[in-house]
Amino acid sequence: MENTTSVEVDTNVHERLTALAATRGLSLSAYLAELAAEQENEAGLARATRAFDEAVRRPGFREGFERDFGPDSVFGRTGTRAA
Repeated sequence: MENTTSVEVDTNVHERLTALAATRGLSLSAYLAELAAEQENEAGLARATRAFDEAVRRPGFREGFERDFGPDSVFGRTGTRAA
């Protein structure tokens, strides 16, 4: 068996989480692992979004992107995109 630890929650919270897990056909442990992974992914997306927002504010970023990926770039020409 994997290493485990106990987490204390209110009975009501435990019952709600167990019910949510059951609707997905999961054990409570599997549901919590899935929920943790989803939250980690969401946090990563939020970090990436912030980094992108900061990047597009830099002088010349938009112009460089347009040059490299715009309609007149190799990627913007019909029939030249990779399949």
